[in-house]
Amino acid sequence: MLEDYKIKAIDVALLSRVNHQIDIKTKPPGSLGQIEKLALQMAGAQSSENPSADPARLLLFAGDHGLVEEGVSAWPSEVTAQMVLNFLAGGAAANVFARTNGIDISIVDAGVAGELPDHPDLLRAGIRKGTRNAMHEDALTAEEASSALNFGAELAAKAVADGTKTIALGEMGIGNTSSATLLVHAIDGLPIDTLTGPGAGLDAEGVSRKAGILKKVASRRPGKLHPQDALAAYGGLEIAAMVGALIGAASAGVIVLVDGFIASAAAMVGIRARPEVLPYTVFAHRSKEPGHRLIIDALGIEPLIDLELRLGEGSGALLAFPLLRNACAMLNEMATFESAGVSDKTG
Repeated sequence: MLEDYKIKAIDVALLSRVNHQIDIKTKPPGSLGQIEKLALQMAGAQSSENPSADPARLLLFAGDHGLVEEGVSAWPSEVTAQMVLNFLAGGAAANVFARTNGIDISIVDAGVAGELPDHPDLLRAGIRKGTRNAMHEDALTAEEASSALNFGAELAAKAVADGTKTIALGEMGIGNTSSATLLVHAIDGLPIDTLTGPGAGLDAEGVSRKAGILKKVASRRPGKLHPQDALAAYGGLEIAAMVGALIGAASAGVIVLVDGFIASAAAMVGIRARPEVLPYTVFAHRSKEPGHRLIIDALGIEPLIDLELRLGEGSGALLAFPLLRNACAMLNEMATFESAGVSDKTG
């Protein structure tokens, strides 16, 4: 499935024209730093010299993990369903930041173990209720992983078809830092000890215990794995759906704004499987979760902001989104030296 979606190569000639337009704005070349790079990336992704960040939509995927049975989280699995209800009621950080920035949210039950009532704002993947315990068996079958990938890709593609210009990725799932750690370890070989962090609140002893559990889980499937095999081995359904959403959005020609550790692990899976999605991917922030720094270093990218965030939910992506909006405004609205009657450095 990861190979099914055609992703258009970025138009180099268009990038050259846009880069020239940025350079002749009324400023020293390069003086707006990453904003200039971001404007160029937005233009390339949309194949447009006048890109727009709006409208934007957060795809917030929720799922549970059988591995929680091994004690890898400070929180019980039922919190996942409880937080989905909080999202639906509009009371979470993601809701607040989305409202503040005028961003729509799609709340997605990708694989929540608990019961959730029908709600007009809740989308359901309907694949299974949570993953299996990866300590003893693969978290997902190959078919389940493929279904989650397809579901996420189709959801993103539909959002773009409905007019969305920016897709932000967020998640909720007790135990999903463990799944993310195992995925990154399996596809990139990064060490579990340095990838493992406190997640939703483990103390130092808990982090050490968690790392030991994850090493034992990883020993069941030693060596590097193909990205789709890794998703089946370790889950989760919300992570697989985010991988699919990244690929589906890139195929549809829009930027994907990636949140923190979990979403970045999903992005790494997508990028390692389909490197051509990288020009369509913007990493919103550098998370305080230690494994996130390893991911962004391994991918060789620079996130937009660093606010010591570690919440998830797409919260960092929502906070970084105004930078995309302003990058497009700079490209589309800022005067050139000629149009403003301002002398450039040559006079």
